[in-house]
Amino acid sequence: MWIRSLVAMVLGFSCLAAAVPDKSNYSLSNPTPAGLMRELTTDRPDVTEGPITVDAGHMQLEMDLANYTTDVSSGVRSKAWGVVPFNLRLGLTNNMELGLFVSPYIRDTQRAGRGISETRQGFGDITLRGKFNFWGNDDGSTALGLITDLKLPTAAEGLGNGAVEGAVLLPLSVDLGVGWDLGAMTGLDFARSEAGSRKSGWINSVTLGHDLTKILAGYVEFASETGISAPITTFDTGLTLKLGANTQIDIGAQFGLSRAANDAVVFTGLTRRY
Repeated sequence: MWIRSLVAMVLGFSCLAAAVPDKSNYSLSNPTPAGLMRELTTDRPDVTEGPITVDAGHMQLEMDLANYTTDVSSGVRSKAWGVVPFNLRLGLTNNMELGLFVSPYIRDTQRAGRGISETRQGFGDITLRGKFNFWGNDDGSTALGLITDLKLPTAAEGLGNGAVEGAVLLPLSVDLGVGWDLGAMTGLDFARSEAGSRKSGWINSVTLGHDLTKILAGYVEFASETGISAPITTFDTGLTLKLGANTQIDIGAQFGLSRAANDAVVFTGLTRRY
């Protein structure tokens, strides 16, 4: 009896392993076939990045159609617009991708007192990204990744700090079942403070998502960064709507919970996989 049970167990594990296709031979020059591609997974609209990479040989465009930021600090009111900032993700292998963040146009207006205002506008900074997935790309209820970012100081005068900066992040996702999922991220941000000194900040976030229908989902999130300047803490929320296997639109908002955070950010965006 126990031999029969052991054989049944081994066969069960074999069938489970066979259900997950081997995609290790696919690459940039040998793209993953459409029938083997994983479900569309995005790094937006929440702050928490995801550990899942884009399938080898495919591209994914993630962008804000527009975003608006408002803040009042020390008597200065700031309003900023961003037009079509985007992240272009390219799958190199089954578990590795490259990313490019570009902000084509930013307009930032600051007003102090009555009638005294200053407007800066132009191109923003560029960030290069590498992402590696340790596990969970195609199977399992958890996934873990590693992200490295390098920011290049390409912004127009007054829209950036003119410094090369970077970050190392560890994103984690957990499928909680019955339409719920949990995401978390921790990492270090290597940046320049307002005083001009080099500092490292600690980034943390946690997001909870829920499928409202087959194509509509929502999320709530807390995010924070400490160590570079005053603590920045936000509460974030939004909705995503899938329009087929390769397209998603979203809308969301961030609300500052600490003095150093922007008062509010609202945005709407689009994801398209190719």
